[in-house]
Amino acid sequence: MVDLPPIKKPGWVGEFQAFLMRGNVVDLAVAVVIGAAFTKIVNSLVADLINPLIGLVTGGVDFSNHFATLSGKVEPTLAAAKKAGAVTLNYGVFINAVINFVIVAFAIFWLVRMIQKLYAKPAAPAAPPPPTVSESLLTEIRDLLKSAEAK
Repeated sequence: MVDLPPIKKPGWVGEFQAFLMRGNVVDLAVAVVIGAAFTKIVNSLVADLINPLIGLVTGGVDFSNHFATLSGKVEPTLAAAKKAGAVTLNYGVFINAVINFVIVAFAIFWLVRMIQKLYAKPAAPAAPPPPTVSESLLTEIRDLLKSAEAK
């Protein structure tokens, strides 16, 4: 059997491992995964619940199909315009994105507010207890001895 020398890792590998294992990086990774899942929920909320209600209130308006054709054949739907290769200004998609952002911001605001209430600020440290009678007497004796030495 041939004994191979151990593989020496470059110095930066250990630093990189330490960096990855720090709490901030792990917390950030968890936040990204949860954020992606939360985004899917909000997108569904907007697309499946809020936009139909807005469409009902506005007489059947579907924002995702509002666009302006800048060049190319004018098509009735955004999907048809894209398929035809037309250059479009998709302001309806932008309105949906703004609605998504407002809902995400509102939900995060309430989530952070709730977490802040759960984790109330710790109480201020209590004032130190007053000295005991023996401590007060010892302090007086010390002060009398100091004043007697000073004379």
